[in-house]
Amino acid sequence: MIIIRKVFIAVLLFFTIIALDIGPTTATSNKVTASPKSLLTKADESRNALYRSKNRMKYRDNWLNCIQKYEKIYKQYPKSEQAAWALYRSAQMYTKLYQYSILEADLDKALGVYKKVIEEYGSHRLADDAQYRIGEIYYEYKKDPTQAYVEFLKVDVKFPNGDMRPRAREMMDKLADILRKKEEIEAVETDKSSDSKLTAVKNIRYWSTPTYTRVVIDLDGQVEYTFNLLERDMDLHKPRRLYLDLENTYVGSGIETTIPIKDGLLQMARAAQYNKETVRVVLDIDNIKDYKIFRLHDPFRIVVDVSGAEEAKAEEKEITTKTEVRKVGKGIKKPESPDDTVTLARQLGLSVKTIVIDPGHGGKDPGCYVNYAIQEKDIVLKLAKKLKGIIEKRLGCEVFLTRNEDVFLPLDERTAFANVKKADVFISLHVNSHKQADIFGLETYFLNMATDENAVMLAAKENATSEKNISDLQSILNSLMLNTKISESSKLAYNVQDGIMASIKSSYRTNKSLGVKQAPFYVLIGAEMPAILIETGFISNSTERKRLQSDKYHEILADGIVDGIESYINSIKPAYQGG
Repeated sequence: MIIIRKVFIAVLLFFTIIALDIGPTTATSNKVTASPKSLLTKADESRNALYRSKNRMKYRDNWLNCIQKYEKIYKQYPKSEQAAWALYRSAQMYTKLYQYSILEADLDKALGVYKKVIEEYGSHRLADDAQYRIGEIYYEYKKDPTQAYVEFLKVDVKFPNGDMRPRAREMMDKLADILRKKEEIEAVETDKSSDSKLTAVKNIRYWSTPTYTRVVIDLDGQVEYTFNLLERDMDLHKPRRLYLDLENTYVGSGIETTIPIKDGLLQMARAAQYNKETVRVVLDIDNIKDYKIFRLHDPFRIVVDVSGAEEAKAEEKEITTKTEVRKVGKGIKKPESPDDTVTLARQLGLSVKTIVIDPGHGGKDPGCYVNYAIQEKDIVLKLAKKLKGIIEKRLGCEVFLTRNEDVFLPLDERTAFANVKKADVFISLHVNSHKQADIFGLETYFLNMATDENAVMLAAKENATSEKNISDLQSILNSLMLNTKISESSKLAYNVQDGIMASIKSSYRTNKSLGVKQAPFYVLIGAEMPAILIETGFISNSTERKRLQSDKYHEILADGIVDGIESYINSIKPAYQGG
């Protein structure tokens, strides 16, 4: 018995030692972390196994378990090549899951994941694929051809070198036909139906001076409209009237229906329900020389610009008055303090006295950005404030900013602001971006139809603070036909571009001028003065991104812009008449 017991104890000790030896080895092996490549392979195998089983695809848990495998890769290795693939494939799975679940939330989840691919992996080769798939979802599943068109347009604009661009353009052509036919059908149905849904007229706003007034009609959605100019009716004691009939609309609650203006151009604006499907907005005219009407989107609004004859210059009136009452003196009395009401520009008789600077974007619209930390709206605001100070110091002009802080400002309000301030020059500041990180340089634009593909894409990007209707181009064309400052704006653009490049070349070896171009920017439409838009560099380029965050670069840029403005002033002195 003793021998047996000893043998038993020996055997037990042997296995205990073996267990102890194996234990640490197993624990150590468990700590070995799988690579993102191996995790992606396993997730793909799990997905393929699911797709091979029609029975397993009926159960939501099987889908979510597989999707979680992809999400694990993104969370553990966000900077890896496989992270973008993992996100992209999980978005594909959410889209395919929708075919079984019919849950709108699954489509929305797919859209959100695709957008994350674009935002976080914009330079990855899957980014344009993700943008294309977003358009596909709106077209195939959400049945929203208008939004689908916008999403395919983004492929064309954001990813000009992507392999999905040809397919996106094919879809845009297809959708253009669909939308045109849809509009024709809706127009016929609207005529036949008396109880069609009406759109609310929400508000009427205006900006006014004695020589310019902008009236903006805000609506709840897109509508068609007609307009007409009626001459004065002496028998009925009615003034000249410009009216707009807004189709399928009603006067919204809370709207002011009668708005006194009395600025010398318009007496008032008034809105009333002309019939059960039409709101008529009437502008009672005192004295106008010209007018133009166009529409903008996001939100939809109709813009009416009216202008009058140039009034006599205020400074000339002041001089005449002072001459009449001035007494003869033996000399010139030195003032006790500077006359702040008379700017240096006025004293020197400069043709440019007031300048409006527009820092692009702002508020909910960040413009271009890198990881949300570096945003275009912040860069251009800082530059605008620097530029304002240098213009005031060197040229003595009065300078206004369209925004002094981080607030959103619709594009039509920016131009109206410049017109109301009776600016002699309007400059909109922006920062560029490109899918290719090696692209860099500066360029200056003035308002006209684009002459090259890059200008078209840039205009689409800067205009696209929101989804645009395909018919917007016609609005732009109509406005351009009425623009009278193209020649002056072109001259200003060339002077400013030359000034900027000369200033930069004196401080930086690496620099590039992309020249002066023309494009249909909404922010320049309706400007009654020479107006330009400056793209101050590429935030997507590491060298220019670093410069754009530098106070030194802002000062060099601002000096160059002011040099350009000064050259422009000198070039127009003999002929310029103001306004």
